[in-house]
Amino acid sequence: MKIKNMKSLFSKSMSKNKWAAVIVTFVVLITAISFVTYEGTKKTVALTIDGEEQVIKTHAKTIADILKSLDIDTRSEDYLSPAAKTKVKEGMSVVLEPAKQVDLAVGNEERTVWTTAKTIQELLTQEKIKVGEHDEITPNLDEEISNNMKIAIEYAFPLTLVDGQQVEETWSTSTTVADFLKKHDVTLNELDRLNLESSYELKPHDKVEIVRVEKVTDVVEEPTDFSVVTKKEDTMDQGTEKVVQQGENGIKKNTFEIVKENGQEVSRKLVKEETVKDSTDKIVAVGTKPVVSQVSRGATTNAAAEGNEFYMDSTAYTSYCNGCSGVTATGINLRENPGLKVVAVDPSVIPLGSKVHVEGYGYAVAGDTGGAIKGNKIDVFIPDKTQAYRWGVKKVKVKVIE
Repeated sequence: MKIKNMKSLFSKSMSKNKWAAVIVTFVVLITAISFVTYEGTKKTVALTIDGEEQVIKTHAKTIADILKSLDIDTRSEDYLSPAAKTKVKEGMSVVLEPAKQVDLAVGNEERTVWTTAKTIQELLTQEKIKVGEHDEITPNLDEEISNNMKIAIEYAFPLTLVDGQQVEETWSTSTTVADFLKKHDVTLNELDRLNLESSYELKPHDKVEIVRVEKVTDVVEEPTDFSVVTKKEDTMDQGTEKVVQQGENGIKKNTFEIVKENGQEVSRKLVKEETVKDSTDKIVAVGTKPVVSQVSRGATTNAAAEGNEFYMDSTAYTSYCNGCSGVTATGINLRENPGLKVVAVDPSVIPLGSKVHVEGYGYAVAGDTGGAIKGNKIDVFIPDKTQAYRWGVKKVKVKVIE
């Protein structure tokens, strides 16, 4: 009895296990069928985000739902194709290019923009920003846009650069004179001068002028005049002269410091003077022996005769000297005839109207007299006052021609 009951119990237990297995198998089958059915109803979409492509399967109804399921946030500036509200279709391609943040400085204006442009040139076109050939853009126009990039545009303006004797019309984006010269590779020497301060802030059409200053040394050799020394000779008749020793000019070397501005000399300073060769004095023997003249009736008493030569002390005068009328003792109007060569003489030495040759003056006529012109003295007429002063007082050789 016990054995029979045990067999009956075992049989019932086995029946329950079979049913459990059947149920589990059925549940698994249903689940598998459901999974396959669920997966089979997903749509395949090719999604490209910022250049990286991936293929996904989704039950999303719209492209916006796809991005949301992937935790992808978008901005209005992003490039999305097709649009976010577009319904998802099998085999659809979706492209998303997130906009990049760019700090843009245009002149004195700064702003932040979001863009999907590939290059700086494309960004400026999108933003309708025009740049000229002289404007300065950093980085270059063909540079690719990156996130948080900083782009600066400096507008150029016209300037005039005067460098010494060279004039150049140019363009610049520099704010100060110092920056402008640096960008144009202009170097200032120690003595050069600028018309503007280095810190001066430039404005359109300003002129930057550089005066190029240089100091140079110039060595010049010049002749030095010889002196005329008279020596009394009692063996020679009074009024006669004889050259005992010819004079010879000396040579001196002068060293000058010259300052030039833009190539033109503006100052000259003598810094050193050297004697290269001494001058040789001219020595003239002057007769002191008294001469007893016998003059026949009607003969001239003038000491000078045709062909005679004398050494005389000379001065110069003009037609406008103090007390001068401009008309000589012989009636020559010097103011109307400034080109004439006229000398004032002592008529007792050289007769009025005589033609003479004066050393350093030339051929002239003895056509005037003067209260201070006595003996071996003459006064040469020079129309220019400055040149008359330069003549000074000097001993010259005078020859009576006729």
